[in-house]
Amino acid sequence: MKNRTDAPRDRGWLVGITFFILGLGTLLPWNFFMTASMYFNRRLNKEEWSNGTVVAQKEYYFNNWMTLLSQLPLLLCTLLNSFFYQRISEMVRIAGSLVFILVLFILTAILVKVPMEEDRFFSVTMATIWFINSFGAVLQGSLFGLVGLLPQRYSAVFMSGQGLAGTFAALAMLVSIASDTDPETAALGYFITPCVGTLLTLLSYLLLPRLEFARFYLDKSRSYEVETTDELLKESGTEQNGKLNGKANGSLANGDASGEEVEVEGGSPKHNFLPLEQAEDRDRKSTVMEVFKKIWVMAFCVVFVFTVTLAVFPAITVDVKTIYPGKWESYFISVCCFLIFNVCDWIGRTVTSLFQWPPKESRLFPVLVVSRVVFVPLLMFCNVQSRSYLPVLFSHDAAFAFIMMLFSLSSGYCVCLSMSYAPQLVASKDAETAGALMTFFLGLGLSIGAGLSFLLRLLV
Repeated sequence: MKNRTDAPRDRGWLVGITFFILGLGTLLPWNFFMTASMYFNRRLNKEEWSNGTVVAQKEYYFNNWMTLLSQLPLLLCTLLNSFFYQRISEMVRIAGSLVFILVLFILTAILVKVPMEEDRFFSVTMATIWFINSFGAVLQGSLFGLVGLLPQRYSAVFMSGQGLAGTFAALAMLVSIASDTDPETAALGYFITPCVGTLLTLLSYLLLPRLEFARFYLDKSRSYEVETTDELLKESGTEQNGKLNGKANGSLANGDASGEEVEVEGGSPKHNFLPLEQAEDRDRKSTVMEVFKKIWVMAFCVVFVFTVTLAVFPAITVDVKTIYPGKWESYFISVCCFLIFNVCDWIGRTVTSLFQWPPKESRLFPVLVVSRVVFVPLLMFCNVQSRSYLPVLFSHDAAFAFIMMLFSLSSGYCVCLSMSYAPQLVASKDAETAGALMTFFLGLGLSIGAGLSFLLRLLV
């Protein structure tokens, strides 16, 4: 029987590249809708003259509703995925979700060219956001569980791919703004991009079973068998070159594993064989609650990180205005809000593949996570417009950009550490359950942050 030391090599790092692409594909829906907020606001918030001034016909609060309706299905579907993922095959959950996401992206691209009354367009867009993120939640939870079966470094690679999704979307938006085409054509090209990205993600997943390295680790039954066999050997104290005496041989020949003591030749100490009931218990996958008790600290960390992040980004940060009018004004939010956040978030996630500090057992890690709450007032005191209550303390563009850099670096780093540490705290046979649970708590943090964004925006 093979064991993990006999694992084939990941030739050409193909499995790593594949999981990087899969990570990229999981967050394409959220990032492309979020980065396109200017397009949606321009189409929804039509202006009209009233008493000699230009005012919006109706305020839709698109950024707040988009954030909330993106995260609620993520929370609900990851919860269902945590409990029912064993009842639905992996192929159906992952490939099926990618197909539906592709179809919804194609619909969004088509709607760019379809004239529609604002209220109806808002309703259709919100419904699309709800369903596309529902399938995205199933996809993300399934892939987190899948990557948890591989060596730990692949989790960091997967998270790094997720971080690059936002950068990819921000760069696509910058190209769209810089193009000389009309806004509709530019938006159409922008939404065709994630269609191609999602199709590439689907093809990458279908390629995975053809890679020997991936097959070795993703064969769950063999993984459980190898782990259980190794533990049985450790418990029984059997040495690689040791020989059992006649009594031991007789016991084994008669199928006696009741815990009777046997003596190994050469004066080795006596050991007990593992009882059959205990062997069966070790082969059993832990319940969801048993897994949660082992990973609850990491679950809290990922909830708190995303609560802080989504409370202000993008609902508040997207309304920060530059102090330099002119051409820069059309690029300011794309660069200083979305591009800086996503590049630094990606760097923060990628750094964890080089070093991981504090260690998973350290109490300092939750303290660092909680300290990120300081970014909420810092960003609220930037040049957010319009505002009613709070003064502006950081009006310069450079101050906003610097705060965004620290905010996003810490977000990516802490999230990646939390998601990478959790599967290490459980047995290999429970890694998929831990990954699915952590995705649920990730969604919980996103949903809480999205809900808080309404209140914080009113306080500004």
